[in-house]
Amino acid sequence: MAVPKKRTGHSAQGKRRSNWKATKPTTVKCPNCGAVALAHTVCTACGTYKGKVVSKKAEGFVEEAKAEEVKETKKAKKSTKKAEAVEAPVEEVKAEEVVEEKTEE
Repeated sequence: MAVPKKRTGHSAQGKRRSNWKATKPTTVKCPNCGAVALAHTVCTACGTYKGKVVSKKAEGFVEEAKAEEVKETKKAKKSTKKAEAVEAPVEEVKAEEVVEEKTEE
């Protein structure tokens, strides 16, 4: 394993780290409300991004719960189909037993 022969001096270490600088985040004006916001993020003042309503803060916000409701209804339909498939043979057997009982009398 490579091991340095001597410690790095303060001057050499400082020269190497001379380009470690913090950069200012890019800010832009929101096209909807004119507030200053970070670039490529949702506006904190009005809740829009790229001209679309994204946040609950914005007027006209509609939650995407409809997609979840569609998934739930599909699951419900599948479960009812399975339940019908399971219940159907049981009902047929009961109907046959009733017919047999009537014929025996």
